[in-house]
Amino acid sequence: MTDPGPEVDDRNPADVVVGAVDYVLNLAETWPRWDGRPSEIPVDGEPPRIYTPHKVIRRVSDHLIDHLAELEARLAGCATEPDNWHASAITTPADLAIFTTDDLAEARSRLRRLALVWEVRLRSLSDQQLDFRPDGAWTFRQLAFHVAETAAFYADSVGTLAAYRSASHEI
Repeated sequence: MTDPGPEVDDRNPADVVVGAVDYVLNLAETWPRWDGRPSEIPVDGEPPRIYTPHKVIRRVSDHLIDHLAELEARLAGCATEPDNWHASAITTPADLAIFTTDDLAEARSRLRRLALVWEVRLRSLSDQQLDFRPDGAWTFRQLAFHVAETAAFYADSVGTLAAYRSASHEI
């Protein structure tokens, strides 16, 4: 059976990807308040997945890159790169680092540039190209909705962090 892929609607897929990146960055505005405790999300039959602000930014960036490379390879008629990502199954020591305002600035620059590349590419494609489904692969429209849904899932795994009080100051 062929994977039907993610559901799509009548929104422009470029707007969907850009909107998802904006959503991630809106939540990330609160992440310099992170207290260093990772979130744990249950996964059926597996150990829980651990999420931190750095991991979310890494996973959203990697996922945008991964599917953008797939889109470009398919448009060029080339084979796609096999998926060897560990995805969210691993948490690196870098993922556990405190998330600072400098990290937020870097994340903004990285994710906005990736969103721009996606936006320019998707807007350059016709509806026929966006909806073409070769050999059971997802359409480019579905890829866009997929990266957007996944980005929102990752961001929601950390969520919006409220200000907290310490002994010496309020953040």
